[in-house]
Amino acid sequence: MKGNYVVAGYVSDKHLTDLTQEELARLTHLNIAFGHVRMDRIVTGHMSNLELIPELKRKQPGLTVLLSVGGWSAGGFSEAASTEAGRQAMAESAVQAISNHGFDGIDLDWEYPCYAEAGIAASPQDKRNFTLLLRTIRKALDLQGEREGRRYLLTIAAGADQYYMDGTEMDQVQEYLDFVQLMTYDMRGGFQILTGHHTNLYTGTGDLFRISVDASVQLFVQAGVPRHKIVVGAAFYSRLWREVPDVHRGLYQMAGSAGGYGPDYTELMAAYVNLNGYVRYWDDEAKAPYLFNGDTFISYDDEESITHKCAYIKEQGLAGLMFWEYGCDRTGRLLTTIHQQLSPS
Repeated sequence: MKGNYVVAGYVSDKHLTDLTQEELARLTHLNIAFGHVRMDRIVTGHMSNLELIPELKRKQPGLTVLLSVGGWSAGGFSEAASTEAGRQAMAESAVQAISNHGFDGIDLDWEYPCYAEAGIAASPQDKRNFTLLLRTIRKALDLQGEREGRRYLLTIAAGADQYYMDGTEMDQVQEYLDFVQLMTYDMRGGFQILTGHHTNLYTGTGDLFRISVDASVQLFVQAGVPRHKIVVGAAFYSRLWREVPDVHRGLYQMAGSAGGYGPDYTELMAAYVNLNGYVRYWDDEAKAPYLFNGDTFISYDDEESITHKCAYIKEQGLAGLMFWEYGCDRTGRLLTTIHQQLSPS
């Protein structure tokens, strides 16, 4: 993959009007979020600005535009995947969405097979049915592509930790996918009151939660996913804990709150990084920055941590990097860094 890395940006459909030609030129893939699954079919009627896709492609002819389907608390997957008829209906609707709007493929973001924590239906049968669903969609996309003399992509956004291995058959799933995007963010946060990094490259000494970008990559490789299909994730937003003891600069401390969503990168640069009492610290073990003001701890990605992630991608022979989400960085600094680090030039 040397010199030909994936740079995939997730963008909410409401932010499509904000994308500039310069920013489009720094992406290889644009994942437009989110389509939903209703009655076994992918639907996009609730989305706005999809009529801009032809114009985006005209501005940047080499850009691959995918419809991302799902997201946290978005259901319908377990039900659709549970029967052959449901899988066929979802595959047919995937082809229809592509034909209607000019997408170059489908990105499934089922969070998560076999798990109902997001308030969606789940079943132990999801593990096998997820494989069957992707096989059915892959076949439908290939048939459509043969008619048109081209290939349509099929990708997934995957949970970063062991639970995702337990709920899927990744050795089989990967056969039907062009690449697997690891959601190596939110690796700590909403479910934990122990402060720490939510999108760290490595696990630091003293961290009870051992997940990291590197640990996640090794899990997926061991599960049978080829390195050249693995895309790792970066976060354009933060996680924040309050009522944090003023010990060890707030790192790895029991807080008075779980790590909810904090400011996005635009806000961090404007009002938090070395401003208003917040001090930026660098964890050289984890290769991750954090902010602390004596009470509030904030974990995030910045230009330095993303540079380390890009170097890791090259060292490990991975496919590339994706980020959530374009609208969270109006400074343009993070995408510029990714482009500088992974661009062939």
